[in-house]
Order: sequence, then C-alpha cells, then structure tokens
Amino acid sequence: MTVDRLEPLDKQRSKVFVDGDFAFVLYRGEIRRYHLEEGAELSEALYREILGEVLPKRAKERALHYIERQPRTTWETAKKLRESLYPEEIIRKTLDFLCRYHYLDDEAYVRNYLDVGGMKKSRAEVFQFLSRKGIPRELMKTVYEEACPDTKEAIRRILIKRRYDPESATEEEKRKTAAYLIRRGFSYDEVSECLT
Repeated sequence: MTVDRLEPLDKQRSKVFVDGDFAFVLYRGEIRRYHLEEGAELSEALYREILGEVLPKRAKERALHYIERQPRTTWETAKKLRESLYPEEIIRKTLDFLCRYHYLDDEAYVRNYLDVGGMKKSRAEVFQFLSRKGIPRELMKTVYEEACPDTKEAIRRILIKRRYDPESATEEEKRKTAAYLIRRGFSYDEVSECLT
C-alpha cells in the first residue's frame, strides 16, 4: 500500500489517502510518529494497527466526550463520528460498545424526554422532536403509549398550566385555547372534549 496524499483538514489533522482512496484522518503528531509521507509505503501491519487500535480508541474517546454533557441518541452520536470522518466499521464498533455499556440507550432517552417535559406536549410534537433525533418511529410509539396512554391527561396538564377554568371561560377564551391546543398537535375531538 502506498500513501498517495496527505491533505490538511485543519491545523492539527490531515486526511490520509492510500492507493487512491481516502483511508482515515490522523493528527500531525501521529503522521510524524508513523513516518507517513506522500509516496511512502504503508505496511499492512501499520495499516492494521491504525485501523485496529489508534482510530477505535480515539472514536470511543470522541463519542464519550460528545455524550458526557447531555444525553444523546445513537443516531446523533453516529452523525458526529461521521462528521469527524471515522470509517463506518469503526463507527459501528464504537456504537456497539456504547450501547452494550448503556452509554447510549435510545429507549431511556425517549423515557427521559417524556419525563422531563414531553408529557406536556402533544403526541405530534413529541414524535416530531424525537424524529429529528433519529429515534425509530416504532420505539417512539411503544414508549409513548406506555408513558402517556391518555392524551387527554396531557391536555389537562396544559390547561392547568394556563390556568384555564371551563366554568368561567368566555367563548373567546375557549376558542383561543382550543386553537392553541390544536396548533400544538392535539386532535379537535380531544380538545373539544377537554374544554367542556
């Protein structure tokens, strides 16, 4: 194998092209340590060491750093690793490791989201937010139905928060509140039933 090109990515890292194809990204210090330069031979042993030891360790550290500040989904973490130009095989192994040790758990992420504030939102809002986070629809549906079997309860919570009193509400207040709830994704039937 031959190192065709070393293309600077930023001040610290460079893309390494081997036999005409992009292979991986290394830091400048690693490039010096492994004596990589354009036109140099890359031994099979060194190639395996980089792909088998250097990059997987760095990918795990990168992923752990990414998820340490706030919960992340598997999809978000994979996206971050792809943006850092890690090979797909290393991304897959890193995600397997993180899931095996429960650093990443999409089901727990959905439950946590619903506990923290998702119960105050309509099903449509919850599903839209979680879809943007890459959560599979079937998982969303299962966890949502377990956590919030009654959408009327979510509507009641919103009405309490807005200090809505059906006894003293004027027609205009009822209309505005209904419009607000429908815009939030609740169905007309559920809204009208809760407002009376």
